[in-house]
Amino acid sequence: MITVAADGSGDFISIQEAVDHIPEGQTEPTIIHIKSGVYKEKLYIDKPWITLVGEGAETTVISYDDYAKKLYPSGEPYHTFHSYTAYIGGDHIEVKGITFENTAGSGDIVGQALAAYVDGDCVSFRDCRFLGHQDTLFTGPLPPKPRDRGSFGGPREDAPRRPVRQYYERCYVEGDVDFIFGSATAVFQDCEIVSLGRGWITAASTPEEVPYGYVFLRCKLTGDAPEQSVGLGRPWRNYAKTAFVDCWVGPHIKTAGWDRWNEQEPIDEVVYMEFGSVGPGALASGRAEWARELTASEAGELTARRVLAGDDGWDPTRIVE
Repeated sequence: MITVAADGSGDFISIQEAVDHIPEGQTEPTIIHIKSGVYKEKLYIDKPWITLVGEGAETTVISYDDYAKKLYPSGEPYHTFHSYTAYIGGDHIEVKGITFENTAGSGDIVGQALAAYVDGDCVSFRDCRFLGHQDTLFTGPLPPKPRDRGSFGGPREDAPRRPVRQYYERCYVEGDVDFIFGSATAVFQDCEIVSLGRGWITAASTPEEVPYGYVFLRCKLTGDAPEQSVGLGRPWRNYAKTAFVDCWVGPHIKTAGWDRWNEQEPIDEVVYMEFGSVGPGALASGRAEWARELTASEAGELTARRVLAGDDGWDPTRIVE
């Protein structure tokens, strides 16, 4: 086990130093224990089989403040996908008890500002927080426009497009516009999803051939946004798939629930589903006519184990903490 401590009492004082110390090509997990503290660093992980264990999301914080409209010395903007605080591209990554935050703020001069860019397969988060505004959590893979990684890191130009599975349990995710977005198959179980302002919770870009996109199980949708000002989701791509099952829904959620990206985008292949919602924003009628209510039998099939199994039978719920 490797220990990181901002006060110098561990093996390393930065998380990136600890990650860089791990040999390439490992096939067994290396545990990095991160002591309480605020780590102001732009973290890049493309190695597999790493477990990051904080001392609690309230006290173990990874923080940075890049944003889409920030300029490189060349004058070129960072754009969305280089604004991340943490890039996690390795497979078989586990993260426990850590906050990822982007403190750039919100508004037109900031634009998108990612707290985490998660591009690995079989990646799980437990008891973590993701804090930001627009585009807080990006679940790859949809590589951005090619560019050199440079000193900050980022997606490779030749990064393969592949199915990616992720699991979020007892996590807290906050933001405003499209703050959970991307093409991964991702299950959010027993999470709190917090809307800070008007916008949309999800913007899925599920590939056509992938059977599942975002699945929210027993989550709580809360926030400070005005009543009837937040959509459950809008499709970033034509085959977007999102389901909310047995969730508590606050009054900030629009009656229609779902939106089109714009009036020109087709919605024939969009799969938006809901079942068992309760709370002031849960309605038996009035949802968008192109979304649908699941049957009890269909909802029962949307378990984390089933949704994330893939060809290798990955089951993150089997992990004993």
